Amino acid sequence: MNELVKIDQKVTIIPKDIDCTNKGFVTEVSSKGFKMKMRYPTKGIKLQYIYDFYSQTPNGILYFTSHATEMTENELFIANPIKHRFLQRRQFTRIKFLTESKIVDKSTNKEYAISTLDLSAGGMKFLTDESINLDVEYKVDVILDQEQTLECSLQLIRIEKQDDGKFALSGRFVNQSNVEKMTLIQYCLNKNIEAENK
Repeated sequence: MNELVKIDQKVTIIPKDIDCTNKGFVTEVSSKGFKMKMRYPTKGIKLQYIYDFYSQTPNGILYFTSHATEMTENELFIANPIKHRFLQRRQFTRIKFLTESKIVDKSTNKEYAISTLDLSAGGMKFLTDESINLDVEYKVDVILDQEQTLECSLQLIRIEKQDDGKFALSGRFVNQSNVEKMTLIQYCLNKNIEAENK
């Protein structure tokens, strides 16, 4: 574990219940795992339950799954993960994401109907019937499931006219909160693993 986390390193833990997302910093590292002092009380975290963990490092975002073996109100001891991976921004897992949604021009509140094509923690690609201004920021609701929708800000970076007259656009998410980014990383990673295991 000494190679993965260091004293004072910030780590985010994301349970299935996103409202219980918590973060903290590493206070101790041993051969069995590491201890974290949490920013918020550890409500919603249970011992021996597997959770997703993320940490920004010089090598990219460190991702792993593990469980807490000891817990107080504001401290957790996390067991060594069996596997881990580093996620580079340009290597964020991209998944097929076919939904009907809309984007809203933040400067005029004009709405555009869109059909999404793919999604990653960094952005999304979609189709629309209209040519859209690339120079403004848009609001988009990313509906992950019936219980979870993220309201994201999107900056368009590319537009291509298709043979059928529709426009394919790509955009990157901007001004993301840490929780939004980690939620998208977690969602795309899990969907990709599900697809690989089919």
